[in-house]
Amino acid sequence: MKPKQTSAGFWLYGIHPIEMALQNPKRRILEIRFSKHPSFKLPQNIPAHNVSKEQIESIVGRDVVHQGIIAHVQPLETYTIDDLITDTKHQSNALVIILDQVSDPHNIGAIMRSGVAFGATALILPDSNAPQESGTLAKSASGALEILPLIRVTNLVRTMEQLKKADFWCVGMDGYAKKSIVEQKLPNKCALVMGSEGDGLRRLTMENCDYLTKLPMSEKMESLNVSNACAIALYEWFRLYKIRE
Repeated sequence: MKPKQTSAGFWLYGIHPIEMALQNPKRRILEIRFSKHPSFKLPQNIPAHNVSKEQIESIVGRDVVHQGIIAHVQPLETYTIDDLITDTKHQSNALVIILDQVSDPHNIGAIMRSGVAFGATALILPDSNAPQESGTLAKSASGALEILPLIRVTNLVRTMEQLKKADFWCVGMDGYAKKSIVEQKLPNKCALVMGSEGDGLRRLTMENCDYLTKLPMSEKMESLNVSNACAIALYEWFRLYKIRE
C-alpha cells in the first residue's frame, strides 16, 4: 500500500526524514502523530498526538518503516531554474542533476541523498512522468529532500539550453558513449543528465547534450541501477572540484 496523499499535503514517516523536516524553516508541518516518543524533542508549536501503531499504519500502510512517527506536511515552495541560475552565477564550480524519465521515487530519493553528499546544487525533473514529493521519496532521500532543491520543468530541452547559456555543460550518461568519465573529465559547471534504467536518455535529450560519457566498467556487467551510476558520477565530479575545498 502506498502512503496516502491529500490535497493539503502528504505524510512523511520515519525518524530521520521528520527530524530533518523540523530543522528546515521552509517546510510547513501541520501535525505529528506518534505511537512511541521519538528520540528528538517535539516542538510545542506543532500539534502532536500520541496514537496507536494501527492508526499510523491506516494512513501510511503496514509495509513501510515508519518507526512509530508520521508528520503531515505541505510541499516545499517552488524553486525555479531562474533561481538556480542566479544562485550559481558567480560560482566557478557547480553541479546539477537532470533526470530524464526516471520515475521510481526510491531511485530519485537515493539520487537526492547522493546529490547532497557530493555537492549538487539542485535536482531537475520533468513535470510529466516524475513523482511528486511523498513519504516514500523522503524516506529514500534520508533527509536530502529538505536540503536539495527540486526543480520541475515542462520542457527538459529548453531547460538544458538555459543552463548552457549560464555556462553549464550538459553531460549525458550513456553506456554506449565512446569515452568514460575518467578519459574525459567532467566539466566544472556540469549538468549531469541521467536517463531511465529501461530506455536510457530520450533521443532529443541525448542530442541536446554537449557530449556523452559513461562509467568505466567490467564487461561482466552491462549497467548499474540509475541511482548507483549517478552516485559514482557525482563522486567523480566532487573528487575533481570539491574534495579539496
